[in-house]
Amino acid sequence: MLLDLNAPNGTQEGPINVLNNITNSSHKLTVISSFFPIDEFVEKVGGNIVESSLVIPAGIEPHDFEPTIGQIQNIDSADALIYNGLGIENWITKISPTHKIDASKGLNVSYSDKRNMTLDPHVWLDPLLAKKQVVNIRDGLMIIDPKNKETYISNAKTFLDELDLLDKTIRAELESCKKRDFISFHNSFSYFAKRYGLTQHSISDTGPEAEVTPARLAEIINLAKSLDLRVIYSEELMDSRYALVIAQEIPNSTVLVLSPIEGLTKNEQGAGIGYIDKMHENIKNLAAGLECNQ
Repeated sequence: MLLDLNAPNGTQEGPINVLNNITNSSHKLTVISSFFPIDEFVEKVGGNIVESSLVIPAGIEPHDFEPTIGQIQNIDSADALIYNGLGIENWITKISPTHKIDASKGLNVSYSDKRNMTLDPHVWLDPLLAKKQVVNIRDGLMIIDPKNKETYISNAKTFLDELDLLDKTIRAELESCKKRDFISFHNSFSYFAKRYGLTQHSISDTGPEAEVTPARLAEIINLAKSLDLRVIYSEELMDSRYALVIAQEIPNSTVLVLSPIEGLTKNEQGAGIGYIDKMHENIKNLAAGLECNQ
């Protein structure tokens, strides 16, 4: 069952786990978010009445990250931990469940590996699924901090409108594309591809930090040649050598970044670049590989 995006406390599958209500009106809610996109969604909804911080620092890829004892203690002292869920934060079981808001609760999700029943966690790359995450965050904060309910509703509405506009922009930009296939670094764009009628192929089909075998590289090179794909995508937080090796074997090809937006580089963080900015960068680079408006 999907969430009602237009109403607070939208119906969803199961409850949002939260802390007891914060009754002190002068208390600024301290929220810790697991990694970048969730942190930005929290900041958009919470505004200046929420003090938000990250578990996973800028420039660190979240897959296989493990928090220190000090970080766990810091999380436990906060009013809430908000996380993406769907298995990307494998350390989440170390934290008390009463301190959690699962941003992906109730979403219609799929498996990245059906054999091992591994859920695909990359829902934030689909703007319409990201909207549902924002709603979960909004409703969770409202339960924790009901006195600021109207602020959370208003802030969330503003950002939900931005995500609607992003969705329309993506549809318009990709409408005229000659190609529908693309090669990402790891299998992170499945939800995005499904939403916009594309087909994703990934260099690493077992995770971003897994070793890519020569056989897999040869397979992707042959695939790129057969589909006449001349743009190979890398990620900003991962070694680009695999994408470069593939591109070297394909005449007139190039490597561009297609970001799963799992974290910002320190330079991006310092420049104030956000989720919407990164999505627009992705659209531009993806449009080059799909030969849009040509």
